[in-house]
Amino acid sequence: MIKETIEIKVDYEKAGVSPSGCKAVLDCYYSTLTQEIGRKKHRAMIICPGGGYDYCSEREAEPVAFRFLGYGISCFVLRYSCQKRFPTDLLECAAAIRYVRVNADKFDIDPDKIIVAGFSAGGHLAASAANLWSSELVTNPLGCTPDEIKVNGSMLCYAVITSDPKYTHEGSILNLIGEDNSDTRLRDFISMENRVNENTPPTFLWHCSDDGCVRVENSLLYMSALSEKNVPFESHIYEYGGHGLSLCDETSATWEGHIQPVAANWVNSAIRWALRL
Repeated sequence: MIKETIEIKVDYEKAGVSPSGCKAVLDCYYSTLTQEIGRKKHRAMIICPGGGYDYCSEREAEPVAFRFLGYGISCFVLRYSCQKRFPTDLLECAAAIRYVRVNADKFDIDPDKIIVAGFSAGGHLAASAANLWSSELVTNPLGCTPDEIKVNGSMLCYAVITSDPKYTHEGSILNLIGEDNSDTRLRDFISMENRVNENTPPTFLWHCSDDGCVRVENSLLYMSALSEKNVPFESHIYEYGGHGLSLCDETSATWEGHIQPVAANWVNSAIRWALRL
């Protein structure tokens, strides 16, 4: 395995975003290319950790990458800027997708099989990339074509989806749009169940029905939107487990509540889904 870290470059000022404090870093984990094994054109997965758009959780970063890497999926952990107004993090995610695709030969990945995965607030970021990759909101600031930042699949893990005050994780939304709630159009725009469209890729999502932090309605609303738009999806709703489980086992747990053997089945289901993509 090879690991390298690169800084993702974005022209923030072109997007009308202050560059102060912005820095996106991509940790790249990919298989060593050997003559004996040869090229495999692996699937690629860009992982967006959660943390309420306040920070990037380490529990949902490298441990997840290592698990999927073991199944031949090259992984790229994006540590996005956080605490910056929309669409800063989205532009960083799109730029990371472009970087991985442009370097497909180096990473020995299939440029048409790039998955964006996200946990909690990182799930909102992954959903944003999945729904908005073809939008001029993203392509114009990056100076790229939609095909360069196309998302081929999304994996949403107990994701923040909606901005509806009844169901949302308000802290994530306020970190994304700022404390001023007067811009209702922006708040509505970042509600990802409303952004699903014909370009939204196949999706895998899972949630726990007793999640008291990001309510399960986030995933239910998104599933309904995917169904309405005829976007293929696989979903798993577990009876209990709460929030922030990551891999649901000792690998990523910081207390016993993170160890949930039933919900841990999401990993194998997600791997099978990704390898079918």
